[in-house]
Amino acid sequence: MIEIKKYSAEQCQQWDAFVASCCNATFMHQRPYMDYHSHRFTDHSLMAYRDGRLVAVLPANECEGVLYSHQGLTYGGWLHPRKHFDATVMMEVMDAAIAWLRDAGFSSVVYKPVPHIYHSYPAEEDLYALFRAGATLSECNISTTVLLGDALPFDRGNKSGVNAAIKAGVQVGESSDWEGYWKVLSQVLAEHHEAQPVHSLEEITLLHSRFPQNIRLYTATVEGRIVAGVVIYYTATVAHCQYIAASEEGRRIKALPLLFKNLIDEAKASGRTYFDFGISNEDHGQVLNWGLVQQKSRLGGRGIAYNAFKINL
Repeated sequence: MIEIKKYSAEQCQQWDAFVASCCNATFMHQRPYMDYHSHRFTDHSLMAYRDGRLVAVLPANECEGVLYSHQGLTYGGWLHPRKHFDATVMMEVMDAAIAWLRDAGFSSVVYKPVPHIYHSYPAEEDLYALFRAGATLSECNISTTVLLGDALPFDRGNKSGVNAAIKAGVQVGESSDWEGYWKVLSQVLAEHHEAQPVHSLEEITLLHSRFPQNIRLYTATVEGRIVAGVVIYYTATVAHCQYIAASEEGRRIKALPLLFKNLIDEAKASGRTYFDFGISNEDHGQVLNWGLVQQKSRLGGRGIAYNAFKINL
C-alpha cells in the first residue's frame, strides 16, 4: 500500500540521497537547487512510501488550489530508482497521490514529466499512469537536440561561420567572468526581446557555487572582449544550453557557430548522449519562434518535446 506524505525541510538529506539514486532525476531536483527560489514558491513536494520504504518523490509547489510539478523547474514528475519500480508501482503511486490531493482540497494537478533524454534508464511509466488518470496535454514545447553519437553536420552557412570566427581571432572556452557575460546577455535581451535573464547575476553565481560541475559558463572572446556566450547545464546524459547570446560584434564575426562546435565536441568526448539547444517557444508552447528553431536545426539538432499535462481532480 502506498502512503503519500508532504515533504518537510527536515527530510532534506533523505530527499537528496533518494534523488541521487533515481534514474530520471537531475541535479536540479536536489534541494540546494530547488530551494534557492523558495521565497517565490510555496513548496508542496510529495514523497511516496510503500511499506515504509520511500519509492518516489515529486518536486512540486502549490498555487491557488493547483499542485504544480514545480513551476521553478523546467521538468520534474515522479522521480524513482530503476530497481523495484515498474508500471504497477507507478499506477499505485499515481492513484494514491490523486486520492491524497483530492482529500487535501486541490482542484487540479499540472504535471511536467522529465523528458526521456534526461533518463539514465527508461522511465516513462508516469506517462502511462497519466493516461489512465485521464490527464490531458496542456502544454507542448519543442526543443532542438543533437544526438551526439550520430550527429548531423552543421549546414554550409554554419561551417563557413566557424571558419570566419577563427579568422577573426575568436577564442572560445570556459569562463569564470559571470558578471561580464551577464552584462552582455542583459543588453542583448533588453535590446531584442525587452526582457531580462530569469536568473539574476546573484542567483546564477549562487547556483554555480553549489553545482560547479553542472552549471558552467562558456564564452567567445576577441582581444579579451566577450562577444558571445552560453551557460551549460550538465546532467549525466545531456549538455543543455541556457542563456545563449551574442553581441552585435559577435553576430557579425559568427562567434556562436565556433562556440557551439567546441561545446558539441566536448559534450561528445565527455560521454554524454545529447546536446540540447533548448526550447524555441513562447506562450506555453502556443507560439513557435520559426527563425530560432531553424537556426538550431542548422546546427544539427532535431525535435524533443517538453510536455505538461493536467489532471482535473
